[in-house]
Amino acid sequence: MTSSPHPNSSQPVPSQDVGIYRNSVSVFLGAVVLFVVAMPFGQYLDDPGPLEGVLLTIVLISGVFAVGGRRNSLLLAAALATPALVARWLWHYWPDPFLQGLSLALGTALLFQVIAQLLRFIVMAPRVDAEVLAAGVATYFVIGIVWAMLYLFVGFMEPEAFQLSTGKALDGFNALYFSFVTLTTIGYGDISPVAPSARTLAMLEAVTGILFPAVLIARLVSMYTGRQE
Repeated sequence: MTSSPHPNSSQPVPSQDVGIYRNSVSVFLGAVVLFVVAMPFGQYLDDPGPLEGVLLTIVLISGVFAVGGRRNSLLLAAALATPALVARWLWHYWPDPFLQGLSLALGTALLFQVIAQLLRFIVMAPRVDAEVLAAGVATYFVIGIVWAMLYLFVGFMEPEAFQLSTGKALDGFNALYFSFVTLTTIGYGDISPVAPSARTLAMLEAVTGILFPAVLIARLVSMYTGRQE
């Protein structure tokens, strides 16, 4: 009777890529980093809308590829991304509040799907490799982007939900800036959540910013040490 190989043996473990292509998650990580790095440059333009729209398009499309390894996941991601992007670009040329709210809602839903799929990929991965590390880092960045979109949605529903030191309304870049400042628990204080819903979101993001890196590191260390035993 032949015994099955030990799960920690040196035999290669089959790949469990979550994306359509082998390096889809790494490409998605590059897209979200580009989004965060390039967003501030829109503040130097007379109309930052086209730049923000292009960056969001790159993130959402690469997100579809990053989680589209299974047919159901691909169909769901595409069903969320397509109307979100159509509404976003229509809103730029035809500023209608409904289009803005629809784009934010569907885009946020897609990114929540991406987070869930990447977390499942990390948990189910048999070993630590470049794609697993990329998934962990990308998830952290996406959390910041998701909360920025939630802040924009709250600001859309309650225009006085945030108080800015500049006296202006919350826009895309300031929402992203406030989100990552809150996620990393820095809190400069130049943007303050005023409405209860905004304060609740800020509290949840701060807690997530503390717990997620700790849980992720613990999981990666457990996977690595398990392979060495």
